[in-house]
Amino acid sequence: RQRALHHSSQCLALRAACVRLLVHGTPFHEAPDKRLMCQRYMFRRVVRASKFRHVFGQAVKNDQCYDDIRVSRVTWDSSFCAVNPKFVAIIIEASGGGAFLVLPLLKTGRIDKAYPTVCGHTGPVLDIDWCPHNDHVIASGSEDCTVMVWQIPENGLVTPLAEPVVVLEGHSKRVGIVTWHPTARNVLMSAGCDNLIIIWNVGTGEAMIQLEDMHPDVIFSACWSRNGALICTACKDKKIRVIDPRKEKIVAEKDKAHDGARPMRAIFLADGNIFTTGFSRMSERQLALWNPKSMEEPISVHELDTSNGVLLPFYDADTNVVYLCGKGDSSIRYFEITDEAPFVHYLNTFSSKEPQRGMGYMPKRGLDVNKCEIARFYKLHERKCEPIIMTVPRKSDLFQDDLYPDTAGPDCAIEAEDWFDGKNGEPILISLKNGYVPGKNRDLKVVKKSNVLEGKLAKKAENTSSFSLSQQNEGKLEELLREVKSLRDLVTLQDRRIAKLEDQISKVAI
Repeated sequence: RQRALHHSSQCLALRAACVRLLVHGTPFHEAPDKRLMCQRYMFRRVVRASKFRHVFGQAVKNDQCYDDIRVSRVTWDSSFCAVNPKFVAIIIEASGGGAFLVLPLLKTGRIDKAYPTVCGHTGPVLDIDWCPHNDHVIASGSEDCTVMVWQIPENGLVTPLAEPVVVLEGHSKRVGIVTWHPTARNVLMSAGCDNLIIIWNVGTGEAMIQLEDMHPDVIFSACWSRNGALICTACKDKKIRVIDPRKEKIVAEKDKAHDGARPMRAIFLADGNIFTTGFSRMSERQLALWNPKSMEEPISVHELDTSNGVLLPFYDADTNVVYLCGKGDSSIRYFEITDEAPFVHYLNTFSSKEPQRGMGYMPKRGLDVNKCEIARFYKLHERKCEPIIMTVPRKSDLFQDDLYPDTAGPDCAIEAEDWFDGKNGEPILISLKNGYVPGKNRDLKVVKKSNVLEGKLAKKAENTSSFSLSQQNEGKLEELLREVKSLRDLVTLQDRRIAKLEDQISKVAI
């Protein structure tokens, strides 16, 4: 009781001191640590209202996990996992090449070691990404310097898949990043350790745009803007670049966005701003918010901790919530981004015991709206994949409009040819009020165009040989006529001989 009274009197004294400082501007006569206590007290007391403040994270039960999976040990900072409303894909250890698993979402429990894999690469797979416009198409980048695009059967794999729909060859070193265009059909971006970004038309198997001489070092991340007009990259030279790929021009850049030497990540937000994660000079993990129109100073910078795991950001464009998953961490932090200072607001942290080796993030259309689920992660352990469900507690069973604004659907806004011609398309939004119903599976069709150089050579050869062919035609025609005449005579002789033999056989029978 005495302690409680003492504590309450201390709180009242600190509160009064804060009021004097803030309202009257009265200087403190106490020690500096008292001032710090007052600031912390006020910080604790002022709690920002947000509907996502009480997001509740929970791992599913063991029987709903994917067990006995040998997750890849490759030293590359990608998520190693990609998810859509039908399948979960996980990069795994594979002897003599590279492979990844593709499992239907409902195939939980222990996964047999003999379960078929996607195994066409000759080197370890480094990154995978599902096509946003076709839930059966996935792209993969590998150490064998190729990008491959695969078509997954309706009910998953029954036999190992070694034949891709198309192989995209153009990089001279390993390909560490593959990401699909958000609104244009069959447009794919890849980035390799040759410091080169290639934008492909998957429908024709062509490399349409090659961004050379823009990055002097390894590219850590590459991300499309919401409508796919721009891309944002983070490079080992500590620069963040905003690039217009069709004009092959750097629109904005920031040197030393984060001073640390460890890898950075950069993503576009829905309003066009850029969110980055990186490290300070003292190896503290940082996150920052930038306006690409004015990159001199960040809008906001926050320091988190001194862990050395790379922070992988996952962004929900509908609610403006960013989830940070550190490789090697055992927690997921989430922040809300608003127009009010300090702009990036810490919400909460989901913690577990086991560290994560990678993380998959489910698109909004794959969530269960009846349970107020606003995010679902697929956490990779050393030997299993564990779904983690994020929900906002609500008493009502009705559809929550504020949690589920219209979200990007599976339909593309424009075709690849239109985008390469300079057109842009905003995402086509769908309502989740009645849940998401997957559409019919569409096969990916690749129509390879012939090489322009080969076509020219063939045309030239045809022109030069046309005269000689016309001279030879007459001689060949006469020769053919002679052969036909001789064959006709031969057939006539054979007919006579057969008639003679039949006559002799009839006399012997009598």
